[in-house]
Amino acid sequence: MSVPHSPSSSSPSSSPSSSSFSAAPFPGVVARLRAAGCVFAEDEARLLLAAATTPAALDGLVERRAGGLPLEHVLGWAEFRGLRMAVDPGVFVPRRRTEFLVERAALLARPGTVVVDLCCGSGALGAALATVCAGVELHAADIDPAAVRCARRNVAAAGGGEVYEGDLYTPLPAALRGRVGVLLANVPYVPTEEMGLLPPEARVHEARVALDGGADGLDVLRRVTAGARDWLAPGGHLLFETSDRQTSRAAAIVTAAGLTPRVSRSEELYATVVTATRPALSVVDGSIGG
Repeated sequence: MSVPHSPSSSSPSSSPSSSSFSAAPFPGVVARLRAAGCVFAEDEARLLLAAATTPAALDGLVERRAGGLPLEHVLGWAEFRGLRMAVDPGVFVPRRRTEFLVERAALLARPGTVVVDLCCGSGALGAALATVCAGVELHAADIDPAAVRCARRNVAAAGGGEVYEGDLYTPLPAALRGRVGVLLANVPYVPTEEMGLLPPEARVHEARVALDGGADGLDVLRRVTAGARDWLAPGGHLLFETSDRQTSRAAAIVTAAGLTPRVSRSEELYATVVTATRPALSVVDGSIGG
């Protein structure tokens, strides 16, 4: 998981005049945010002004942001691949770098493809993929009840799908076994001993279960890959994000689980995605393998 990203310049309300009341508070809001350490104070001020309907409401929004609450939690939404995704307090905020994971998945999904979004958080990945790849059959799951509530709203807005509450594959319908064409898993990959190095916005205000990947950051990935082959269709793909330094170990975990890894990188987004493919059924020496 990466640290929270800056407000997108393509977000609505690109100027303080988009507020429903006077733009006069803009310099004061910027000053308050800068004093609180907000690096992108002007961008954030525009978004807060656009969200507020009264001076009192604006003051409350600025106070919450200056107090350290992530901007997305203050606004109640995060921009992800040009879409507004509902994000409630405590729920993991989708990072811009993770858009690369959706981009890679979009190359593999077709109408009718069964898509599962594990560790779905707000459901942003599955919802974004369903938006760009119309006609997929979307299922999502997360262990955090607050995240599941957000995911249900975001998945519904993207055209619908099923969202389940539970640990990894446990809540998924048994009928999906062997049918999943694209398995998204934005697993936590921060090593436990490095949790204290995360910025307070993540460390304090996001669920630890969405960040802590265990001793080497790969514990949840091991559990996901261990079950992936049973759920993937022949030729189906598991896609997950990892850090560059963890790539070789992640690829080894995938290979040990009987999947074939392929690593893709985006220099623009500083993102690394591993696509792990279940071998397709093939005739080998007169028998069916895979």
